[in-house]
Amino acid sequence: MPHPDTRPRSPLDAPPAEFTGRPFYDETVTLLRSVRDHDFDTLAALCDDDHGIIDIAPDGGSVPIRTRAEWEGWFHNLFATLDTMGADTDSEITGYEAVETDSMGYCVLDFRQTLTVGSSVATFDCIATIIWKRVDGRWLESRWHCSVIDSDVPPELAAP
Repeated sequence: MPHPDTRPRSPLDAPPAEFTGRPFYDETVTLLRSVRDHDFDTLAALCDDDHGIIDIAPDGGSVPIRTRAEWEGWFHNLFATLDTMGADTDSEITGYEAVETDSMGYCVLDFRQTLTVGSSVATFDCIATIIWKRVDGRWLESRWHCSVIDSDVPPELAAP
């Protein structure tokens, strides 16, 4: 992964003003930045997935993850695989809606995730639903479900 000072500016570093201030938006950006930066500790501290997650694989497929041990294994393996590939990922939020109550809420997030390996770039247009719960005064992700709506994967990055 490039040193943060040499990485091209990320859409996550300048989020659209139209979404800022909405419930869970800052937490959602932190989730996406943590994945982009392979920051397992920040990601793990923000996630308390009660019923697992459905995530996207580097090839755009779906990955059901049901337990915390599977969750930890998935992200450790994903980050190691991306590092071995010399791959960078990033996300650009293109739509965001949220509903908040005192103890729970949810958001629906449209985003484009990119996977860059050398000069090859794959894009995945995704929609995610995130369930949030308040624990000890802070919001934690309780469930993440992401689906790929459209993708553009060059042949050199396509799964064999």
